[in-house]
Amino acid sequence: MSKGIIGIAELLHASIPKPSAAMRKLHAAGQGAYTQPSEPLDYIKHIIESQADEGAAYIGINVDDFGQDAPATSIGLMRQYVRLVRKWSKGVPACIDSSDDDILIAGLKEWYDTDEQVKPPLVNSIKVYSMDRMMPLKKEYDFSFVGLLMSQGQPTGPGGSHSVDELFGLAKQLFDKAVDGFGFKPEEIYFDATVFPIAIDMPMTPGVPGYTYRAFETIRKIKTDPRMKDTHFSLGISNSCRDLPGRKVGICRAYVEKAMEYGLDAGIVNVAHHFGEKPADPELVKLVDAFAKMDGSAERTNDAMMLMGQFCAATR
Repeated sequence: MSKGIIGIAELLHASIPKPSAAMRKLHAAGQGAYTQPSEPLDYIKHIIESQADEGAAYIGINVDDFGQDAPATSIGLMRQYVRLVRKWSKGVPACIDSSDDDILIAGLKEWYDTDEQVKPPLVNSIKVYSMDRMMPLKKEYDFSFVGLLMSQGQPTGPGGSHSVDELFGLAKQLFDKAVDGFGFKPEEIYFDATVFPIAIDMPMTPGVPGYTYRAFETIRKIKTDPRMKDTHFSLGISNSCRDLPGRKVGICRAYVEKAMEYGLDAGIVNVAHHFGEKPADPELVKLVDAFAKMDGSAERTNDAMMLMGQFCAATR
């Protein structure tokens, strides 16, 4: 196998139960909790340090779950966790992750609010409808970004979802604006077409390709484009195994191995698993491959559904 993918460490995320519990204890304890020794703070330190030790390229931070009713709470917490990552990550930069632009901006500014030399962070994410607000920040703050391939318009692809061509078009809009308008280098851009769980990636309408097919073919189309070939492609790998009865790490490993054949070179992952560095189970690769090839034809759809049925029967 290869050297693996660029690992964006996923564990410092307020939606993951164990980290969330520690984060909530710290939040309840008040402002001083982030500087005074405690069991939850020790756990957060362990998460950050261990992910750095496992070779993470970025330490992801997501606190969106705290701000569903009070967005200002998440802004303050993002600043706190950016400081903790800067303190304990052994030089590994943060991936500032939020669906809220205000939280992203607060985290980016906080990352550079220091006299220390720090590496440029990764901002996750920028969309075509937020790029005019987010990309100008490059003039003051050096950063790479995840370009999330989604729009506010109505998709016109098969089944009411974005087609591969539409996803490619969104990538091109982000790329052209970033490179030509704000001086981003292609290698500072990470595209993301989002991951749909293979357990439920089974379109019921004839002629409609699966989400996995669309994601993988979008990777291929972007990575073979003469202008965009030097960009990165990242996916939230853990989503691929959601709702499956077992062998979730194995499925993720197989998903990465197959996606790398299309051009995937980065991922939001548990970096301790070192996906892409050792071969996956060939039977699981065969299963993922069936979904990667589910182009909407009855034959391909039946192949994927048959293999999924066999997998679930053997795993339960």
